[in-house]
Amino acid sequence: MEAGQRVLVHGAAGGVGSFAVELARWKGAHVIGTSSANNLEFVRSLGAESAIDYNATPFEKVVNGMDVVIDTVGGDFPKRSYKVLRPNGIFVTVATQLPEDAGKAEGIKAMAGRRAPIELLREISELLESKKINPEVGRIFPLIDGRKAQELSETGHGRGRIVLQIR
Repeated sequence: MEAGQRVLVHGAAGGVGSFAVELARWKGAHVIGTSSANNLEFVRSLGAESAIDYNATPFEKVVNGMDVVIDTVGGDFPKRSYKVLRPNGIFVTVATQLPEDAGKAEGIKAMAGRRAPIELLREISELLESKKINPEVGRIFPLIDGRKAQELSETGHGRGRIVLQIR
């Protein structure tokens, strides 16, 4: 990501999506986030310039010319997202596997997210320590309730990080 790029983050209120919004803004990108209606203000508070209720408005009807789309939702979001990218735009998903030729017919680069290199993880750690980005903790569960935490995660409707407390 680079300063000035236009970035769309799907699931911008969730654990991964909220970090994506903050990191994109830190890099100087113009960010639009999608979320459910009750999280729109939260998404804006993270730094998104605008937020779209993905249950009420098909994002592809109101967004176009994006440089990057980050998907944490899956389902039909990848194929719908290809339509809003500029030629040679980049689509990254952490929500699904993509076929090897994903995005080629649309003239975009599409890929599944993978583990970040250690140097990038160090940089993110420094951003967290310096409070330049601030993780939102949605719910804290005692370790014994790990199953409940997993069930909440699987709903896809959490806000921020889900934390297991071990003491």
